[in-house]
Amino acid sequence: MTTSLDLTGLAARPAQVWGAVRLVPLVRDEPIGDLRLHAELYGDAAGLVEVGPRHAYLSYVPHGFVATWTGDGTPAAAYGTQLCAERDQVPAATMGLRFHRRTARRQAKDRLRFLPLHLSLEGYLALHSGGPTIAWEEWSHRAVSQGLSPRAEEAYAGAEVRGLADALRVFEIHPGQCGVMVYVADALAAAFAVPHPDDYRALHPTLLQDLYGELIHHYATLVLPVPDFRARIADTRIGSLEDLRGAAAEQEEAWARFHDTTMAAGLLGHAYTWRTVHRMGRFTLARLRPPFRPKEENHIGEAITDDSGRIAYLKTFRLSESQVRRGHLLDRLAAHDWHLPDAAAGLGIDTAQLGLRLEAAGFAFLLRQDVLDGYRKRARTGRG
Repeated sequence: MTTSLDLTGLAARPAQVWGAVRLVPLVRDEPIGDLRLHAELYGDAAGLVEVGPRHAYLSYVPHGFVATWTGDGTPAAAYGTQLCAERDQVPAATMGLRFHRRTARRQAKDRLRFLPLHLSLEGYLALHSGGPTIAWEEWSHRAVSQGLSPRAEEAYAGAEVRGLADALRVFEIHPGQCGVMVYVADALAAAFAVPHPDDYRALHPTLLQDLYGELIHHYATLVLPVPDFRARIADTRIGSLEDLRGAAAEQEEAWARFHDTTMAAGLLGHAYTWRTVHRMGRFTLARLRPPFRPKEENHIGEAITDDSGRIAYLKTFRLSESQVRRGHLLDRLAAHDWHLPDAAAGLGIDTAQLGLRLEAAGFAFLLRQDVLDGYRKRARTGRG
């Protein structure tokens, strides 16, 4: 299913700024009471996540989320954050390894444990991971027999993003707040939303443990503080407290409109491919991925929606330009059954240029060495 991301029911409130970090609160008019989230903390041990038979990946997995729901619309209980038991703590002198069975796993009839962001990252890592569907002559034996495995991508923990820890620490949580949009140098780093204000208060610190892309880390390190957007009300319009309240409401609405149509346009203004991961009563957990538009803003993510399509939970990750290029190339190859000449024609380039793009994207191992050498020679001599 392909559709846009709709944040109906979540309204942006005035931003708070700390250095290059701008945090925009998302407030619900009416909390979702029959779905609740809490965190399970796993510590600093690396995580080995089994996603299927003979398929797994190794990653930093600091915490998981547990979703609890009811089948009749009555309020669900909030279990609260669960700390690691003492016997699960990792000895200081060793590097621990925690095993996780699947990125989303049912724990009880009305409870599902899933790994935040890992649903979407696993979907990106697994993108066309089987490799060529037809053994065209250009592809290497490894590409045909093993596909893209093993594949690695890099990200930064929130603690490594300069200024984010302080911004989260001093952030004033709004009444009714159920989410936040995180900007670094006014580039959207992540969107995060939960069903209930109590869930947000409990999970607000986990933003520091989340993963952020290369661009965001770069901006946080090199960019100067961003300006604060302050509301200005002409005193000539104000004759009473009622006038002041009305003018303040207008400014708040204008800010929300500017945020949704300008600052968050790269996230909200495009269609995504949604893939259902798990159904939970009237709720659906899904991962979403973009069409990989080069030189544009691209986000992957995961969401829980209710039976009317309203977002109950959302977490997104902004891809770097190199990650977008890799996704775009793989999509184009898959769309043409991994036939290099057809894929190159679809991109408006010749086969040698496509081969060199694959090499630059880190996919040189997919091509036979003699084929790649031929593409390099054609590039040097200027032959088409």
